[in-house]
Amino acid sequence: MKISDILVEKTPHLSFEVFPPKTDAAYEGVLKATEAIAELKPSYMSVTYGAGGGTSKIASHIKDKYNVPSLAHLTCVSSTKEEVHQVIDQLKAAGIENILALRGDIPQESEFPLPNHYQYAYELIEDGQFPLPGQYSHACELIEDIKKMGDFCIGAACYPEGHVESEHKKDDIAHLKQKVDCGVDFLTTQMFFDNNILYNFLYRAREKGVTVPVIPGIMPVTNANQVKRILSMSGTNLPERFKAIVDRFGDNPKAMQQAGIAYATDQIIDLFANGINHVHVYSMNKPEVAAAIQANLSEILNK
Repeated sequence: MKISDILVEKTPHLSFEVFPPKTDAAYEGVLKATEAIAELKPSYMSVTYGAGGGTSKIASHIKDKYNVPSLAHLTCVSSTKEEVHQVIDQLKAAGIENILALRGDIPQESEFPLPNHYQYAYELIEDGQFPLPGQYSHACELIEDIKKMGDFCIGAACYPEGHVESEHKKDDIAHLKQKVDCGVDFLTTQMFFDNNILYNFLYRAREKGVTVPVIPGIMPVTNANQVKRILSMSGTNLPERFKAIVDRFGDNPKAMQQAGIAYATDQIIDLFANGINHVHVYSMNKPEVAAAIQANLSEILNK
């Protein structure tokens, strides 16, 4: 089932995200967590991009065994177009109908994973030249290729507080409009902790002609270490109310988990109350967190 078909429904929906294992040894643990989340019967599940075909494998498992629509992330940064085309073919062969098209973060020189036939190009990176020959420079190019290669429902990312590489928010909205014009069917936001930031973003985006559905992405913060990672990765604004929760409960893991789930639940209820019917939860392979949030919303979701 295509996510675009789900998004036309006017009742509240919840979806969850999982990520593939980094090693083969961790696969069974990730699969177990994924299955526990799939058993909650969310509207769909997204699977972040991982090397070695893990994304396609887990997305297919979710779809085929649990009959839950799956959304496969596809990141194109530092991959050749040929390599990305192979992944798209794999997703098509697996019957995956939904792809989240992402450029991804440009890696630092020391971590840039070059294929063997690109070893000669280290000097290009040293000079700040990106991308390398045969690679993607923007998500728009990836979106156009996905569109050409199959009948996929295509999602893309958006940033209510502005992309870290955009100096001005108006430029960020302009780039977002370009992605939508390339063939995006829906957008999913980066995490945010103040719903007013989202509402302001939606106003600005709609004003500039971005009319596709926008799915808010909510991150339940269940331990204090997550806050450090969030700030280092995205610089997301943390409201004083949220900071107070971390300060008060951050040293008590069980209390922090309960408070983080409550905070995320409160955000989701406010979104539903303001007419946003589809919310995506970054559940971080934690079925207990996904289940607790869904339980908190059981009557709203009619589950």
